[in-house]
Amino acid sequence: MKRPILFAALAALFLHGAQAAEPLTLRIADQKGNMRAQLEAADALKDLPYVIQWAEFPAAAPLAEALNAGAVDAGIIGDAPLLFALAAGAQVKAIAVNKSNPYGTALLVLEDSPLRGGADLKGKRIATGRGSIGHFVALKALEKAGLTEQDVEFRFLGPVDAKIALANGAVDVWSTWEPYTAQMETSGQGRVLVDGRGLWAGNSYLAATDKALADPARREALQDYLQRLSGAQRWAYAHLDDYAKTLARIIGFPEDAARLSFARRELRWQTLDEATIAQQQETADFYQAHALLPKRLDVAPTFDHSFRIDPAAQPASLARQPAKP
Repeated sequence: MKRPILFAALAALFLHGAQAAEPLTLRIADQKGNMRAQLEAADALKDLPYVIQWAEFPAAAPLAEALNAGAVDAGIIGDAPLLFALAAGAQVKAIAVNKSNPYGTALLVLEDSPLRGGADLKGKRIATGRGSIGHFVALKALEKAGLTEQDVEFRFLGPVDAKIALANGAVDVWSTWEPYTAQMETSGQGRVLVDGRGLWAGNSYLAATDKALADPARREALQDYLQRLSGAQRWAYAHLDDYAKTLARIIGFPEDAARLSFARRELRWQTLDEATIAQQQETADFYQAHALLPKRLDVAPTFDHSFRIDPAAQPASLARQPAKP
């Protein structure tokens, strides 16, 4: 009778050891290959001490839902969608900021549209995602032109439906972001009516769930992932042509559109600072003033300051990459 007990104990011990040897899986939510493309092109996913399970989303709203549901551990999300997620009770925190040139977050019209500036928006139909950064920039453009949201008709649509609506004349304007802006321009289908410069800060965040942050092993993996991501982004800008090929393949866009969308954003990952938090608070207050947030949201507690980015450090796989002549 003792032998079956011994075998059972050994089997349990073996199973426990096998489970302990399994690497941690980090579930990462991406938008149109944004992060994955950089990491793959820079060969920065080699020698990972964990496994990445990618989930790709066409826009921030469904990505925020995945974060809120705990279906992913972390994801890249714009400042406005992050605010809506937090206001809806999502247990997430921003751990790093990706600064960018905001030009490509813009209001687009068809190439032959008679509209020539923000003042021409009065009485027009604008397609965008509710609570998206496109929505924010559209509201800011109206404000700058001396107009209000009552002067236009918003049609809240996802990127695919919004593009179709603009093409068939169901709307007059599409307020969107990269790489959709670059795709419309390079294809000759549309042009920028109002660009995002001076309208928003150009901030996106790597946000992680509170549950993931409470796990020391997952927190350590996120720190490593963030450092690899920062190094990969620097590599991508130093090797734009090579990177554009990878980005185009992953997002399914023409290479010229992929290259333009990335090059002009001038992205740079940074450790969180007080200036960034102040910008996020301004965005939150703007949304509350427009009755899109039911009450004032104090953004300070929604940032985790323990993550750091060393701008000089590179993963070993990046260090092995040959410099481009």
